[in-house]
Amino acid sequence: MSGLIAAGLFLMLAAWSAHGAEVAKVASPNGRIEVQLDLDGDGRLSYSVQRDGKRIIAPSHLGFIFRNARQLLRNLSLSGQSTRSHDSHWEQPWGERRVIRDHYNELRAQFVEKDHDRRRFDMVFRVFDDGLGFRYDVPEQATLREAQIVQELTEFAIEPAATAWWIPALQWNREEYLYQRTPLAEVGIAQTPLTLRTEGGLHLSLHEAALIDYAGMNLQRGEGQVLRAALTPGSPTPVVRTTPFVTPWRSITISDDAAGLVDSNLILNLNEPNRLGDVSWFKPAKYVGVWWSLHLDQQSWATGPKHGATTENTRRYIDFAAENGFRGVLVEGWNPGWDGDWFANGWGFDFTRATPDFDLPALTAYAAGKGVHLIGHHETACAVSHYERQLDKALDLDAQHGIDVVKTGYVCDAGQIERQDTPDGPILREWHEGQWMSRHNQRVLEAAAKRHIAINSHEPMKDTGLRRTWPNWVSREGARGMEYNAWAQPPNPPEHAVNLVYTRLLAGPMDYTPGIVSLTGRNGQEIPSTLARQLALYVAIYSPIQMVADLPEHYAQHAEAFQFIKDVAVDWEQSQTLAGEVGEYAAIARQQRGSDIWFIGAINDRHARDLKLSLGFLAPNTRYRAEIYRDGEGANWQGEARFRMTREQRTVSRSDALSLWLAGGGGAAVRLVPVK
Repeated sequence: MSGLIAAGLFLMLAAWSAHGAEVAKVASPNGRIEVQLDLDGDGRLSYSVQRDGKRIIAPSHLGFIFRNARQLLRNLSLSGQSTRSHDSHWEQPWGERRVIRDHYNELRAQFVEKDHDRRRFDMVFRVFDDGLGFRYDVPEQATLREAQIVQELTEFAIEPAATAWWIPALQWNREEYLYQRTPLAEVGIAQTPLTLRTEGGLHLSLHEAALIDYAGMNLQRGEGQVLRAALTPGSPTPVVRTTPFVTPWRSITISDDAAGLVDSNLILNLNEPNRLGDVSWFKPAKYVGVWWSLHLDQQSWATGPKHGATTENTRRYIDFAAENGFRGVLVEGWNPGWDGDWFANGWGFDFTRATPDFDLPALTAYAAGKGVHLIGHHETACAVSHYERQLDKALDLDAQHGIDVVKTGYVCDAGQIERQDTPDGPILREWHEGQWMSRHNQRVLEAAAKRHIAINSHEPMKDTGLRRTWPNWVSREGARGMEYNAWAQPPNPPEHAVNLVYTRLLAGPMDYTPGIVSLTGRNGQEIPSTLARQLALYVAIYSPIQMVADLPEHYAQHAEAFQFIKDVAVDWEQSQTLAGEVGEYAAIARQQRGSDIWFIGAINDRHARDLKLSLGFLAPNTRYRAEIYRDGEGANWQGEARFRMTREQRTVSRSDALSLWLAGGGGAAVRLVPVK
């Protein structure tokens, strides 16, 4: 009998060592999501996640590897825990929706090493009805004054079999890749957000929030379906922080369908409230500019006979903007530094003066007289320390001329950001999403905010919801955008923009530069899109600044389509995803802020389909005039059929459903105006 008892105890201890003993748990407000923390027999900490009683995240380890100290992952014990609940509403100064509910239950669990230096850290979990965020909170302590973090030992062990939509990390072209759709077990090292759909139809998005003074997190697959945090490299290690510090939130958005991922506010809710106060000086708006002609190679950034940023050409765009109700005019190539191989040498850029053929004072005065603002452009070509030394004077120049939005750029291969800590010091190479660039972006944001200037960053650090805390970070690129349709082989396929809705755009706004009604790139290259789809992009791809990107003469040739572009709003009271599947199609409705007018944008992959969209989101007891721009009979994303578009009107109410046929590579754009 004693032998059987001993064997039983051995099996119990073995199971406890392998799977851990529960030390803390917390559930979402509606009780559907539950997070459990365990410590195994070696004192290793892990967390797991259940939804509706089914485990979706198997036990996943947590901890750190340091360069200047022993790793922090074993011999841990729970020293305390506390929980709290939070339920409030907050208002976005601009955004996809004006009012957001912030409702979660929080667990703070405190851990300490049982031996050695007795180092301490807390794990904080916030669990919402649509997912969770967790982060490390490392207090000040004599045994860990500076943390040189080589790697976070954070895991996401996905339990059910899943399909992944992802782009590779740590490759030369930054975030500008076409999305791969593979089994999760075939993911290599991926950027976030990474989107998953399980065999049972559950949808997950893995990302991070509040990325401040830290390296961006990538996800590297381990055994089976385990994804491990892989911090972006830096000098001397990915992250160096003095205690106390907190890491960014590691986030898991969870939804029964793809639409729920799009409509989630989890990333924003994991960020701190607005630190700038009143930002009414930023005006969400549409803009035009010297941009598409550069990608068509009709004009050049460099000075000379093809120079686009001339006084005469800019006046033409100012007139076009004023005539059509657009607020902004972007001019790239306005400053010295573009002549020669600027891609290889950004140290020649001067952001404090214009080229001789660009009269900045005269142009800003001319624009102001027509109710138009110039949009600034600061391309660094990755000579970032060189840019920082001019930053204050450059932003002073912008403020002096009424420029209240600046597009920044960091064009170079990944890992080639040029850092020079002293004017005569060596040049070090950093990554776009490394800790050093996180600090740089913060410096730019703060300097711009002091002058009431908003930032639209290209070749950026990923969006992690910091627009809540710093609402002057209004948009960014961070994906393969419209310019690839001008010159890339292949151009963006029809499913690319649809993929963006369920991947990149889960992080935040994107300056995709839609509205290419000519549907033609450089040397006659066809853009894989119908005309109606170009209109729908203004609703489907969110940004508070939207470029009317094509040439003025092309809009004159497509006046009917141009009418929708003039009418469509950019700032929203509320938004709702009506239907969609990852990589297949998306249909989104948005209500114009301060108005009863609604818009719908639907975009499609390469397979034609019929949609039936409920209009139950409309106000009761109200009839609407539906102005519909849809794919015409026989429309397709190839050849002349791309231009087949039908514009029609009908009267509808919330009891109706809108039936739409979407061509392959097509779309539909709808404006719904209350009938008085």
